[in-house]
Parts: sequence; C-alpha cells; structure tokens
Amino acid sequence: VAAEEAADAIAGRSLAGAPIVPVSAVKGHQVEDVAEVLSGLLPQSPPLYPSGELTDEPEAVMIAELIREAALSGLKDELPHSVAVEVDEMLPDETRPDVMNVHAVLYLERPGQKRIIEGKDGLRFRRIVGNARKEIMELLGQNVYLDLRIKVLKNWQSDAKSLGRLGF
Repeated sequence: VAAEEAADAIAGRSLAGAPIVPVSAVKGHQVEDVAEVLSGLLPQSPPLYPSGELTDEPEAVMIAELIREAALSGLKDELPHSVAVEVDEMLPDETRPDVMNVHAVLYLERPGQKRIIEGKDGLRFRRIVGNARKEIMELLGQNVYLDLRIKVLKNWQSDAKSLGRLGF
C-alpha cells in the first residue's frame, strides 16, 4: 500500500500529526524506519540499569539458565520441565587468575532421566558441559572451568521447598 493510501485510510482517526510509516515485516521494508520513529516518540528517562548491564538478574541465575538450555538442546519432549540447575559457587581460580571456576548441579526428577542426560558413553553430557562452558565464557568474558554434577532430586517439582531453593 502506498504511503498516501495509508494516510487516507487513517485520516480522521486520533492519530493526527503522528508520523505514518508504511512497513512490511515480511519483506523487511522500512522496519528500521519504524523503530527509529517509535524510539523518537519515547519519553526520556534515566537509565534503568548501569551501563553495560543487560539484566537485573544475578550472573549465577543467568549461568544456571545457560546450563539448562545446553542440557535441553537436542532433546525433544523427553525432559523439558524436569531439569533445573543451581549454581553452587563461582570463584576465581587461585592458580590461574584468568579462569573462573563455576560449580553447578543439574537436578533431575528420576534416575532414568540421568541416563538420557549422560547419553551413550557420556557423550551428551560432555557436549552439554562444552556448550554451556562456551556460552558462560561469552557471558563472563573470561575463561571458565565448569564443574557440572548431575543429581536426582525425586519429585522436586511438587516440593515447595525444592522449588524455592531452585529459584522457581
């Protein structure tokens, strides 16, 4: 639709004086222009986060989510809601100053799920640790040693105390 046709179609509505930007998200036509116009209409406010901060979540929570994503990657419907991760501690390595040691536990509800996470000959688990470590290094901007353990915590999803401890 031409810009003039769009303007005629909305003329008389309560948008008088508002910029009109014809856009096609499917074709990617003028998407950047819409973002620019909208950002120009937003009110100014002080920064909501310190410079360089992406979220108000602690690093440990973001790291736990990265590990969980790595664990669920490649699995279809086997474990989607039965996996939780808790970061026990994050400490700089005393002997290697450029390395952060991250100790975490991946919780499952049933022993059979542990075999799924481990995979044949531990291959899936090694891939989980490697993928999660890569993402954590990108987040922290430094080398990471990831110590990830698997524990079965029966029926953790139906236990309020366990849910609270795991951040749910």
